[in-house]
Amino acid sequence: MARRPISDEERALWQMIAKTATPLKRRRKSEPKLVTAPPLPEKPATKTVRPKAPPPKAPAPVAPPPSRPHELSHGMSVGIDKRQAERFRRGKTPIEGKIDLHGRTQQEAHDDLHHFVARAHASGKRMVLVITGKGITGAKSGVLKENVPRWLNEPGLRRHVLAFDYAEPQHGGEGALYVLLKRKK
Repeated sequence: MARRPISDEERALWQMIAKTATPLKRRRKSEPKLVTAPPLPEKPATKTVRPKAPPPKAPAPVAPPPSRPHELSHGMSVGIDKRQAERFRRGKTPIEGKIDLHGRTQQEAHDDLHHFVARAHASGKRMVLVITGKGITGAKSGVLKENVPRWLNEPGLRRHVLAFDYAEPQHGGEGALYVLLKRKK
């Protein structure tokens, strides 16, 4: 590509601006420090020829620490294409299993949810409905409604769960969750 000539006015403007600029400090690349062995005591000269020592080995590359999976939350759909995510959020994906946690203690609900999700994943199901209920009063959210999303992020369940979101009104609204399970490997 041919460049156009720079006018005297442009050159004068550039020189005026260049005078006000201060150069950035250069970063020095850290050079690896070589560790040298202490000198050997001198021996009388002999004619023995020693083989050349092989060059020092470079340190083996270290694998990065395993990354922790992102935390799931309502409507978050990482790892799903837009079309599937939209079908999931709108309840258009067929529901292949359902568990109702009403009337259970927290411990019972936690254990039952864990077993249900593990069985559903093992049998190749993709979309399940978890009914938590909305809670006793409108002012205070239900215990299960608050805890189930946290439980779905625990390592035992998180390894099976791809996403979750509130259900559509016909499936329980905010008192139920759609849970999209990962494909069975």
